[in-house]
Amino acid sequence: MSRVYNFNPGPSALPLDVLQTVQRELLDYRGTGISVMEMSHRSSQFEQINGQAETLVLENAGLSGNDYRVLFLQGGASLQFSMIPLNFLPPQSVADYVVTGSFAEKAHKEAQKIGRIHVAATTKESNYSTIPRQDELQFSEKPAYVHITSNNTIYGIQWPYIPDCGDAPLVVDMSSDILSRELDMSRFDLIYAGAQKNMGPSGVTAVIIRKSLLEKQRDDLPSAMLSYKIHADADSLYNTPCTFGIYIIWLIMQWVKDMGGVKVLGDINKQKADLVYGSIDASSGFYRGHAAKEARSGMNITFRLPDERLEKKFVEEATKAEMIGLKGHRSVGGIRASIYNAMPLEGCQALVSFMDDFARRNG
Repeated sequence: MSRVYNFNPGPSALPLDVLQTVQRELLDYRGTGISVMEMSHRSSQFEQINGQAETLVLENAGLSGNDYRVLFLQGGASLQFSMIPLNFLPPQSVADYVVTGSFAEKAHKEAQKIGRIHVAATTKESNYSTIPRQDELQFSEKPAYVHITSNNTIYGIQWPYIPDCGDAPLVVDMSSDILSRELDMSRFDLIYAGAQKNMGPSGVTAVIIRKSLLEKQRDDLPSAMLSYKIHADADSLYNTPCTFGIYIIWLIMQWVKDMGGVKVLGDINKQKADLVYGSIDASSGFYRGHAAKEARSGMNITFRLPDERLEKKFVEEATKAEMIGLKGHRSVGGIRASIYNAMPLEGCQALVSFMDDFARRNG
């Protein structure tokens, strides 16, 4: 077996220990004689997996089950762009959006189709290289909620602070940095994340929602599938969920706990990011980071080389050196190293060694 260092932005690397557990249990899940992929979502075995997954998500997030629910939904984070305003934006109200990248743009665009939207701030003029300061946020008078995107995978920027939005519920798309650093998660009323970066495989979206917010949900939705409350009342089993994906989320949440929790992972993630950004900063301009230093992402490190020819050569040589997924997003080009929780420190050390050597040979 040969394993490469996987820097893909998503679907992305999964912890090796988890993959080995899945491999062992693939044909016979703990004496049941069947795979989790074959298991009824109404069975007692899967109900246990589902319940334990919710419990561990809340535990790792530092949240109480008395105050929050975890829902395992489908449709990706993209469906949440519509579900959130459908559930929580009444006809006469306004929702505030802070636009800090392409996925924040998409969330804003979808919400506009449903109700009245106010842009509290945008960093488009900086080509999404910055995060607005607190004093730059211009909220409407009584927003139904405030929406932010905590980390942008394409541009490599991340909120360094949690904004104060007064009494308005704070909603966050945390798809690319959930459980990657210590945060006071109780500051958020609704957190959503496509699982395929830090939590599990593609096909599952985790939604962490405050119970008091659930009570404010509109009751005139066109489909039960779009109702958070219905999914919560059914413990995410209203329809057949992505059972195998939830099983892997459960295993990864146990892995996070066994690693020492989010604090330990956050410390390791900082080490990894500091290594790569250190190589960029020490390259005398050969590597040029996209994000302003105060807005640098700890998960997605984006940078350019002197020209596109060298960028193509960088990706090709890195692939031969068993480091994959480093090509930047098609909309911005360059290089992107995604260093989610499952990327070991050794992977970033290997990348930095390669970067330093490549700069010496081509600078």
